[in-house]
Amino acid sequence: MPNKPIRVLIAKPGLDGHDRGARLVTLALRDAGFEVIYPGLHQTVPKIVETALQEDVDVIGLSILSGAHLPIAEKLMNELRAAGMDDKLVIVGGNIPEQDIPALKALGVAGVFPSSSRFEEIVAFIQSNVADKVP
Repeated sequence: MPNKPIRVLIAKPGLDGHDRGARLVTLALRDAGFEVIYPGLHQTVPKIVETALQEDVDVIGLSILSGAHLPIAEKLMNELRAAGMDDKLVIVGGNIPEQDIPALKALGVAGVFPSSSRFEEIVAFIQSNVADKVP
């Protein structure tokens, strides 16, 4: 039986209405063979956790351009722990200042991809960090 594809939720939390980057990442991940769920703009953290549970994803990717990446990531990580889903690989992309990357990683975010990141880098990171979790 072949391996199932890696399932990725790309979420756009908060009121930020710019989703071109999230849509491009979604397409790049699909082109790489991942199953990608993109529920659209203005997702709340509880809705992101609910969608991740319902869709049985391996990865949760947050696309944040608003500057609220630290409080949103902290809330997400807390809610994932409370739901017993802290085994999900969480990545964050968008307008992320270099000085905030250590704080995001301290919260439990596995990978941080500022706006200038290459799609191949994101794909390779997910593949190398999820491969052992996919049957």
